[in-house]
Amino acid sequence: MNRPAPAELLLTRARVHTVDPARPEAEALAVRDGRIVWIGDAADADAWAGPGTRVLDAGGRLVLPGFVDAHNHVRLGSDDACVQLAGARDLDEIHARVRAWRDAHPDAPWIEAEAFDYSAIPGGRMPTAADLDPVTGDTPALVLSYDVHTAWLNTAALRRLDVRADRTDLPFGTAVTDPATGEPTGFVRDFAVKGLSREGHRALRELGVPWASTDRQYGRLAKSLDAAIGYGITTVVEPQNSLDDLALFRRARAEGRLRSRIVAALFHPRGTTDAELDAFAAAAREFADDRLRVGPLKLYIDDVVEPRTAALLEPYTGCGHHRGDTFYPPEEFAALLTRLDARGFQCFVHATGDRGIRTVLDAVEAARAANGPRDARHQIVHVECLDPADTPRFAELGVTACMQPRHAAPDIAGPGQDWAENIGPERWHKAWPLRSLHRAGALLALSSDWNVAEMDPMIGIHAAVTRRPPGGGEAWTPGETLDVTTAVEGYTMGSARANFLEAERGSLTVGKLADFVVLSRDILRADPDDIPGTVAETVVVGGEVVHTA
Repeated sequence: MNRPAPAELLLTRARVHTVDPARPEAEALAVRDGRIVWIGDAADADAWAGPGTRVLDAGGRLVLPGFVDAHNHVRLGSDDACVQLAGARDLDEIHARVRAWRDAHPDAPWIEAEAFDYSAIPGGRMPTAADLDPVTGDTPALVLSYDVHTAWLNTAALRRLDVRADRTDLPFGTAVTDPATGEPTGFVRDFAVKGLSREGHRALRELGVPWASTDRQYGRLAKSLDAAIGYGITTVVEPQNSLDDLALFRRARAEGRLRSRIVAALFHPRGTTDAELDAFAAAAREFADDRLRVGPLKLYIDDVVEPRTAALLEPYTGCGHHRGDTFYPPEEFAALLTRLDARGFQCFVHATGDRGIRTVLDAVEAARAANGPRDARHQIVHVECLDPADTPRFAELGVTACMQPRHAAPDIAGPGQDWAENIGPERWHKAWPLRSLHRAGALLALSSDWNVAEMDPMIGIHAAVTRRPPGGGEAWTPGETLDVTTAVEGYTMGSARANFLEAERGSLTVGKLADFVVLSRDILRADPDDIPGTVAETVVVGGEVVHTA
């Protein structure tokens, strides 16, 4: 037998979980020109070593394919310049944190905060300017919810942003008004749909909101990219971008910050023109390599459950006849998806409520009837409240369920939280039905939805396996848990396949890109509650060691 040409990188003494059914386990692998050229037993590894070979000794640790985070807002990210409200459980704690930040920054022209939890506002209501005014005074304040779907303004910000009773349809959202007075309350819906759009960001910049500036955006992106590679996320799917935002990724690549591979979806707000679709298609042709790819389209059919803006089949608990709305009438959305499908676009559609999800499935069915079946791999993103009658339709229609297991943990959505209270116990069986979808043959693409939840895949895998918070506690809806092997597949091959990447990524297979992670703990054999805290000790992208813990 001829000795092979030496590898550039040789991984040895590993427990390699390949996520490849043709060879599920191995002990070593060899890399040349950024790709896996051999995978096998430790006894055969020496044949691939040469004078210039870098040998990476895993010390018996578990090695997995690099994680593919199918829905990770690295560009939106978390902003160090904001007041951090994550974990603030009541209005007093929010006031304390805002007051402390203001005392430390007395000359700041704006007070900006992020990650407020709807459940922190008393009585199940949404926040108002009057809730902020006592601690913000005459300095305008913008507070973003933890899901970035809503914004909360004080009175000074209402004035600065020219929000009035006769001007509630804003370029960055929809101002809620008091039913008695007709005046804006300070709460703004539709921020994710409008405020994060190209026009919405432009309007916020022109109005002088620092959070929307290009430098602040790049700072959030760079910080999030550093975090991603540190967690072993070797491919990030950034789900909502405008053409303007692509310059940020180009800059990150030029500055060496783009160590993870990126798939960037382009936002398709209502009213997107044929000319803009042509520009989207041109961007997809321009950005088409294995480091930065542009192409899928992001759409919304409904909003979110907590402020009761998701579209439900039956009314919200305690809300009379209110079921939420879809952003498009069903017939219009079906016609839109049919047109996009005919042009060859893959669509990521945000849908959280059972009526919203059904509307998207109906639209995919209509597109297939009009255009003929094709390997479109359209995704429904979030799938938070799914009617069981629609579960088999995902596999039947070839629709991917792009889901975030962490959102299903009880400290975010369970009893006592706004999600569970708005849906009501009689519908909790519909919550994030991971196991039901998997058993029905649906493709699961698992992800973090950073910065809505923690980016760390270990947190997401733990939630998928236990339906418990990272620190332990009672499980919520445990009938929808996954086994750990299936959860790992959802964060690797499932997400790769969902994004047309399975020929290059998602498993450790000869010929594929050499993207892998060496973990500090064997999560496939560990007690599930020990999965959080597992560290990506070594991260390799294209055969290059890009991170060591």
